Amino acid sequence: MRSAPEAHQSAPAGVDSYRLPRTVEPVAYRIELVPDLEAARFTGAVEIDVRVLEPTDRVILNAAELDIAAASVVPAGGEAVEVAAALDEASERLVLALPSPMPSGDATVRLAFKGTLNDKLRGFYRSTFTDEEGRTRTIATTQMESTDARRAFPCWDEPDRKATFELTLVVGEGDAAYSNSPAVEEEPVILDGVKKRRVRFAPTMKMSSYLVAFVVGPLVASEPIEVGGVPVRVVHAPGKERLTAFALDVARHSLEYFPDYFAIPYPAEKLDLVAIPDFASGAMENVGCVTFRESVLLIDPQNASRVELERVADVIHHEIAHMWFGDLVTMRWWEGIWLNEAFATFMEVKATDHYRPAWTRWTSFGLDRDAAMSVDGLHSTRPIEYPVRSPDEADGMFDALTYEKGGSVLRMLEQYLGTEVFRDGVRAYLRAHAYGNTETADLWSALAEVSGEPIRTVADSWILQGGHPLVNLGDGTLGQEPFAYLPEPPDGESSIGKRWLVPVLLRPLAGGHEGRGHDDVVRLLLAEEAADLPPAGDGVVLVNAGGWGVYRAGYRPEHRAQLAEHLGSLTSLERFDLFSDTWALVLAGRADLGDLLALASRLGDEDGPETYNVVASALRLCARIARDADRPAVEAAARALLGPRAAALGWDGRTGEGERVPTLRALLIEALGTTGATPGVRDEAARRFRSSRHGEGELDPNLESAVLAIVADHGAEGDYDAVLDRYRHPLDPQDERRHLAALGAFADTGLCRRTFDLAAGGIRRQDGPLVVRALLANRVGGPMCWELVKANWALLLDRFPETNHAAMVSTVRTLCRDPALAADVTRFLTGHPLAVGQRTVVQTLEQLAVNVRFGERMRGADRLAGELAKALPH
Repeated sequence: MRSAPEAHQSAPAGVDSYRLPRTVEPVAYRIELVPDLEAARFTGAVEIDVRVLEPTDRVILNAAELDIAAASVVPAGGEAVEVAAALDEASERLVLALPSPMPSGDATVRLAFKGTLNDKLRGFYRSTFTDEEGRTRTIATTQMESTDARRAFPCWDEPDRKATFELTLVVGEGDAAYSNSPAVEEEPVILDGVKKRRVRFAPTMKMSSYLVAFVVGPLVASEPIEVGGVPVRVVHAPGKERLTAFALDVARHSLEYFPDYFAIPYPAEKLDLVAIPDFASGAMENVGCVTFRESVLLIDPQNASRVELERVADVIHHEIAHMWFGDLVTMRWWEGIWLNEAFATFMEVKATDHYRPAWTRWTSFGLDRDAAMSVDGLHSTRPIEYPVRSPDEADGMFDALTYEKGGSVLRMLEQYLGTEVFRDGVRAYLRAHAYGNTETADLWSALAEVSGEPIRTVADSWILQGGHPLVNLGDGTLGQEPFAYLPEPPDGESSIGKRWLVPVLLRPLAGGHEGRGHDDVVRLLLAEEAADLPPAGDGVVLVNAGGWGVYRAGYRPEHRAQLAEHLGSLTSLERFDLFSDTWALVLAGRADLGDLLALASRLGDEDGPETYNVVASALRLCARIARDADRPAVEAAARALLGPRAAALGWDGRTGEGERVPTLRALLIEALGTTGATPGVRDEAARRFRSSRHGEGELDPNLESAVLAIVADHGAEGDYDAVLDRYRHPLDPQDERRHLAALGAFADTGLCRRTFDLAAGGIRRQDGPLVVRALLANRVGGPMCWELVKANWALLLDRFPETNHAAMVSTVRTLCRDPALAADVTRFLTGHPLAVGQRTVVQTLEQLAVNVRFGERMRGADRLAGELAKALPH
């Protein structure tokens, strides 16, 4: 566990307890590591060339969970001087005390150390897999971000202490070794009577310590492909060669697309994409040696859904984009991590949209943006950028506000400035700061210089305050106000801002006509409470034309009714925005549920899944908060709104249908089989599931998750055992993940208990939090599983990676039917704060309060049944 902030309160006044002194700067590391995979330990030695900026008798760097065996310092032109080494585990600092002050100039620090290959999925850790012969095999791998390089070797573990890293690994005779740069020398050695290999890698480019990576073990690599002179491989467990082709193709696209966009060549010498069996996050952008969860790298396109393929493409594009934005140019300190991740999110969508235009990735990104805005509309939101001091605070920044809201703001700014102007500003920024460190203002300065626009003033209003505005359309005016789901903050304090500089695009929709061209779009920068609108003729004005704005649009009922008449003239993203904004206003108590249902009744032949996703999500929450007597009304509304489109699409794909239609088909079938409890859909799902288990054909991968969700909603033990067996013997990582997710959805308390026990000790640590999250959202077993979480709280926190704790409990927001249960959840999670991610937990609890309030409002005076009746045909 990392130390809590209280552990550092004894630091002397005026000394930053989290930042190292600037008296000594690292220049180059030479590291040798000898991992013992079976004993789960390692030994190591490091020589660090440093530059001493002022005379000092102490050298202070970072180390954690290491035993220091020897330490010496070699001044330039002098002899090695043995020094006393004191490791303070609380502050994760290693202090080397010299007998006399060392003069300014060059010097070398030498350290010998040993450590443990931990099972916490951070630093230098061990991971296992079962090979094709059923044997358990062990590898050693790394995850250094944010501040865990110090657990692998002593270093200046801060992002702006860039240096080069030359690594040597001494490995077993049959083990492979991979790192950031190419291997340049290998030689056999005998160590303690055992034959081994010493593998030396070329020095890296100048980079931050959190980007160092090394992997050792019985892995294999695909044959390299060469893209622009850069060799690219996929590294994986033996037997998974057939799952590498898609990743290689996406990597090829990345190395063609990004150098052209950034106008800078790929900055490393090679690119390895490494599939790690146990990995806490999705992937990590280590220079030249990107590590991934298997499920977001290894994939069989013939056995994968379109959504799964899109996810793999997204993640690979995201990580390779980091090679420029994050690795070549890096934030100065951790508050700037938002720009690294937001820009990589922006570029992943841009690149995937270029890679597969038929997926219309910018439209589906609307769902990601909306998920971030659902957090950003809470009083407990935060600014995208805020001051960060401790490592725990840095780890807490990896959330939807950093990635999706940040990426959405960048997209909004790109559309405001123009795509070419924005790109040219990014190019200028990267050229100016290559191999260096920056602050957010440096990007704004580059964009402003290229565009001539006061971009920093606009951007700061979105980056440095939390929340987003509600832009209201009135009679001839446009106004803004802060949007919030709750009228008052639960704890009396709100992090939502007051005013934004809002780049607004408006498009008039003339009465009786389809949408007019982009020439009719009106652009304005809404800075005050209200602004006059240009004349719109006899039609209605669409706010947020194009759909890129990071704000909610508010319409009067008569305006919304007019827009309902023009749904066909809106783009898919504009339709989605209209629906998601209306649903947000419903949750906030500022619109009626019937307003959303009236829009939904007019969707017709919509092919995009995003808009129907809003409708399905709204109905799912209605089912959560409904009294038993109101449940039939929810089911009837689901069938009325979703059934006709599902019937038109059918169960099986058709020649010539759009690439996103299978995703819509699956969404509708799942909603009808679960929320709608439609007998025919349930029966067909069960038939297809059981036929596939008896060897009578495989399920369409686009439909399989939907079928599994419907089967799980029945809660039959025999079906559970079949799903569990498939999870344990999957075809590929996606197949494994689908069946693991289904185990948490079985609507039976006894089966939920079996799954909880599995999560607590019978599956990989990386997957346990995902299963607990699914169980807490289980419509039957959720309350029981909450009691299990409370009773096993300490065990769960110890077993699962710290960075996943907040995600584990994120679905307690669905425990909203019983206010007493919601109050218990709030008391417990408030009284048991997490070391990492507690702000996210507070946001989850506020989302729970929003849902409880919605339920109380809908159950009052039998309002829910009355509102749902509006969805039924008359």
